[in-house]
Amino acid sequence: MVQVVQIPAEQRERAGKGAARAVRRAGRVPGVVYGDSKPPFNISLDPRDVIREMSRPGFRSRVFEIKLGAESVRAFARDVQMDPVLDRPVHVDFMRFSPDASIRVSVRVEFKNEGKCPGLKLGGVLNVVRHEVELICTADKIPEMLIADLEGLDIGDSIHISHIKLPEGVRPAIRGRDFTVASVAAPTRYEEEVKAVVAAVEGAVVPGAEGAAPGAAPGAAPGAAPGAAPGAAPGAAPGAGPAPAKPEAKGKSEGKGKPEAKGKK
Repeated sequence: MVQVVQIPAEQRERAGKGAARAVRRAGRVPGVVYGDSKPPFNISLDPRDVIREMSRPGFRSRVFEIKLGAESVRAFARDVQMDPVLDRPVHVDFMRFSPDASIRVSVRVEFKNEGKCPGLKLGGVLNVVRHEVELICTADKIPEMLIADLEGLDIGDSIHISHIKLPEGVRPAIRGRDFTVASVAAPTRYEEEVKAVVAAVEGAVVPGAEGAAPGAAPGAAPGAAPGAAPGAAPGAAPGAGPAPAKPEAKGKSEGKGKPEAKGKK
């Protein structure tokens, strides 16, 4: 079941932005406690306590017992505002509850027996659909975590919420369907595809150079030696330029044909 964590706090009378800034200047984190049909009240916390609890998993599903001197209030952490530059908490919201009230809480999912999963051994990938599952239960029955067993799962198999054992009196917030929590996906072929593309590019033939010798320039005639210039004749030496064009045969001049034989008078 969920653990109850005690966290010391001091009640503050003033509210508003100016009072919250004064609390931060004093080195503490302002907060508020509300809910359970009672008026809210303001508190201040030690930032080390807030950061320590935030670094532990299940921060929003943990029951906090806020100690205010001789009194204490049980509540959940509902929201934490962070400084966008310094990345430290600047305000915390807590929601108190009555012991017999049904509450909605998100509980993290832990996976076990990864070494006994045939799909992962074959190179499959664990595709986690839900890192947390929202549950409805009373505060004293909140599970610390949900355990998903991967033993015996092959590639293509899935873990549904019905495969996870829930404590008595605890039910999923999503009702009416057996939703997927995780699945074992097929291995990716990224490296093989990259090698195939590289091999195809390196072995590609330049259009118009079929039959050309390796190293011959594009456009060289088939059989040209490596390094021959475009248009070089077959068998041309490396560096040879294009073959000289054949001079066209000189035709007979127009109008200068063979003179007709003169007939006898």
